[in-house]
Formats: sequence, structure tokens, C-alpha cells
Amino acid sequence: MTLSSDKITLRQLQIFLVAIETRSFVRAAERLELTPPAVSMQMSRLSEAFGAPLFEKSGRSVIPSQVATALVPYAERMTETLSEAVDVVQIMQGKLDHRVRVAMVSTARNFGPHLLARFQQENPEFDLQFEIANRRAVIEMLETDQIDLALMGRPPRRLETISHQFAKHPYVLIGHPDHPLVRTKRIRRSDLPNHRFLVREPGSGTRMVHEHFFSESELPLPKAQEMDSNANIKQAVMANMGLAFISGHTIALETMAGKLKILNVEGMPEFRDWFVLHKRDKPLRPGALAFRDYVDQAGPAFMHEFFNDAGIAT
Repeated sequence: MTLSSDKITLRQLQIFLVAIETRSFVRAAERLELTPPAVSMQMSRLSEAFGAPLFEKSGRSVIPSQVATALVPYAERMTETLSEAVDVVQIMQGKLDHRVRVAMVSTARNFGPHLLARFQQENPEFDLQFEIANRRAVIEMLETDQIDLALMGRPPRRLETISHQFAKHPYVLIGHPDHPLVRTKRIRRSDLPNHRFLVREPGSGTRMVHEHFFSESELPLPKAQEMDSNANIKQAVMANMGLAFISGHTIALETMAGKLKILNVEGMPEFRDWFVLHKRDKPLRPGALAFRDYVDQAGPAFMHEFFNDAGIAT
């Protein structure tokens, strides 16, 4: 069979890459603001153009074929070239100088949007765009130049970055107001392994705090249920289903409302740092540079003001 490249469009390749990433025509449609039938139709046309199936259905998911997997790097190269061409034109028109693309880890969602809003209020000339995602996704966005800057804790090891610390990041142990340990004035580490805990997935900041807390004292890890978000952990603790180590910057409202209590435990709070960072080999344009400098200079006072009323250390 003779293949004809004139039947293949860049839009089809863009849809193809999102479908590969999401493993779902429905999720790809949501991200691209299309309908699932439209995504399915475009992928069928792309399959016909290549003369080979690209996806196989498996329940609600789609599995890429060997042909599709082989096609990915070429599709990425073509879409990246188009993106670079658009960037060149926008740079010539001066638009990118005013664009600021920021991603923050989910732990920062309580204060991050407020910090960005204050920057935008004081600097209305900049086009501020932001996303909230888990740590792995933020690192990937930074690595693939989808963003200019990231707000996160521990800088990624696999990337060379320039990191500016702008606040302390306290981790605390929380419990339901009726939990028996809440009435203990000073909790020893050895008092905790017999209690049930709620934890995030391996690799997350809170999971590392949890494991380090016990391993540092050569204590066994307690029984724990893994949960996929800080929001779910807070809800479970408020239901008195266990204790949890969590970022103090995620519980301000709940502590002020008396729905969660910070336990006075030996060795806590454990302080980490908040950073605004960017890739070392990617010079910042004026808008992104202005935001980085704003966080670096105004961030400490903002964080103190934002969390002071809730009694959360910064």
C-alpha cells in the first residue's frame, strides 16, 4: 500500500499525542475541548492514512498499537517544530515577553493562587497563566518547557535548576479533635506506631516526612492507608479514621474551624522550604523574570501574612 502524507494534518497529530498520553478518547476530548466522537473520527482518519490501526479499545481506555508507539517521537517533533515557529513569531511581535507560565504542586494550592493574584493585581501588564498538578507532572512541564517557573518544595534532582527559597514549609501531625492523643501535652515518637495513619503515594513530600519520622528513630512504620490527595486525607482525618503528617500550609481553614487539631509531638513540626525555580539552561523572559523576583522579594511577607491568622508557622 502506498501511503500519502498529504492526508495527514498537524491537528490530527496533536490529538493523537493527547490520546496517547491520556489513554482515553474521552479524556483527550475534555482536554482539547472537543467531543469524543470528533476525537475518534480524527484517529480513524489518521489510522486510514497510515494504513494501520493506531489504537485498540480496552473497556473505556484505548491502547496504542506498535505502529502508534513508533509514531510518537515523529509526531512530537512535528508539533514541537510548529510550537517553536509560533514562539518565534510571537517573540517578533513582543507577546511572549509579557507571558508568565507558572505551575505549582498541589500542596501549594491553598496559597499559590492568592500569591499569583496579588502579583497580577500589581502587574496587570503581564499575561499570567497557571496550573496546579502533582509533583511529577510539574517536573515534566518544567522539563518539556511547558512552563517558565514552578512553585514547589524540594527541587527536582533530574533537572539543573535555579531555585529561590521564599518561605519555610512546615509539616505537622494532625488528628481529629476527639482523638485520644490530642489531649496529650507532649507526644513521644514511640507513642505513635500503634496508631493508624493516612498517607500519600510513595515519592510525595508528605510520604517522605512520614517515613523519615519513624525511620530516624528506628521505629516500625505504623499501619497506614494510602490516599491520592491531601484533600482526601483531611476528610478522612476529620472523620477520625486516623492520623496524618501533612503540610501545615494545607490546613489553615480546617484548624481555624476547629475540625482538625495539630498534635504536639516530639520532632514536629518538620520544616522544609518553598522555592520558585526554573531550568538553569532556559533564560527567563521579562514577564517570568518579574514574577520570580516578585516571589523572591514579596513572598516571605505574603506567606507570613496569609498564614498568621491560622497560627501556622512560616
